[in-house]
Amino acid sequence: MNVPPVMDSSLPPAGAELERVRRMVQACMQCGTCSGSCPNAAAMDLTPRRLWRLVLLDRGEEIFRSRTFTLCSACYRCTLRCPRGLPLTEAMHALQRAAHRGRMRRYRAVTAFHHQFLESVRRNGRVNEMAFMMHYIAAVKNPLLLLRHAALGLQLAARGSLPLGRRPSRSLEALFRRAAEVENAP
Repeated sequence: MNVPPVMDSSLPPAGAELERVRRMVQACMQCGTCSGSCPNAAAMDLTPRRLWRLVLLDRGEEIFRSRTFTLCSACYRCTLRCPRGLPLTEAMHALQRAAHRGRMRRYRAVTAFHHQFLESVRRNGRVNEMAFMMHYIAAVKNPLLLLRHAALGLQLAARGSLPLGRRPSRSLEALFRRAAEVENAP
């Protein structure tokens, strides 16, 4: 379980990453199409439109106090419907990466979930649900999550939706290496 250490600070990460996001959304005219298109907007503490306004105003602390960017489901509706053609989904992902790289305690569970999901895919060629959840629960050091999700796990297993055996593995290491190269490119 290679989960990066978590800093005790809840301060925003380096301004360079936030500046990159600001450049991505600098042409935003605050029309609200992104918020109206987002299927998760009702669950967000800030609408996407408000989040982009905070980015433009360089209010990093307020941005990273929000949960909005962690709730993005990457449906690309905002990006597809934006009248300016802004890469809003990519901007959300950049904020997620900034929170991850900043190792903010507040986003520890989200970061661990994302990391363990990708590690499961890397190891198995797809998500192995049982192994994924066990590694995730160990990473967040909360064994009570087992109890919270036990009923769902039993329902899925009863329907045959949760295979208990090991599936054949297909290495995706080259794909993950290439993705890391693209993500780390300026």
